[in-house]
Amino acid sequence: MGFEYGYAMAQPNALTIWEAQFGDFSNVAQVIIDQFITSSQAKWERTSGIVLLLPHGNEGMGPEHSNAYMERYLAACAEDNIQVVNLTTPAQFFHALRRQVRRPFRRPLVVMSPKSLLRHKLCVSPVNDFVNGKFEEILDDPNHPKKVKRLVLCSGKIYYDMVQVRDENGIDDIAIVRFEQLYPLNMDRLHQILDRYREVSEIAWVQEETKNRGAWSYMHPLLHSLFPSHTISYIGRGYAASPATGSLERHRKEQEQIVNSAILGEQVPENVTILTEGAEAE
Repeated sequence: MGFEYGYAMAQPNALTIWEAQFGDFSNVAQVIIDQFITSSQAKWERTSGIVLLLPHGNEGMGPEHSNAYMERYLAACAEDNIQVVNLTTPAQFFHALRRQVRRPFRRPLVVMSPKSLLRHKLCVSPVNDFVNGKFEEILDDPNHPKKVKRLVLCSGKIYYDMVQVRDENGIDDIAIVRFEQLYPLNMDRLHQILDRYREVSEIAWVQEETKNRGAWSYMHPLLHSLFPSHTISYIGRGYAASPATGSLERHRKEQEQIVNSAILGEQVPENVTILTEGAEAE
């Protein structure tokens, strides 16, 4: 990563990409990330356009292949020092990389999107989205449901799990909004979308990561400021020392129960570490 960072500094007009086969491979490069990538602008007024591809998705492949520690990157975000994205469509990926080169300034780009979306049957984009589209920091629900009872906010591939369950059950009163770029947040776009849902009775942040490794701690105070009169529920895995379980069967069961809790409102079994706001970690 140190070599790629230096190359990006020397060749600012090139698209320089460092990719981890799995997101957790970046953990041993934390010194480079902290000392240079996230802080060089503030320390030395030098920045780069390096791109870090960190496939982090919880795929049931065990704790060593499930984590790029999104919360760690979001905790380092300040003063527009880096960009953190979790892209869910091919067109979004294309426009994010194109924007990275075309912009008149350079900032490191951290991409959390997992490789499983390369073969996901729902993760597709029409040609028009590439040709005439642009990068969207936040994606509203494409179904635009008219009467929304519950607003579900998320980031990443868990969106497709929830859409599939929603469609299979014919549910038309739940809107799912995706945060494609978590930092910097486009507040104008966020207000534009959320203004459609001011009358909802339920709001939930849903993530597949453990509570201490996803975007929840970053999003929590923001969402409270945007909806001061609402209770913002958290639906996801609880606090954990390990990024993920080593059991594929348990992973699938947890993932199913997270999605069913978010979309179907099912009660979560006591032995599954899924928490709502205010609950203690198990």
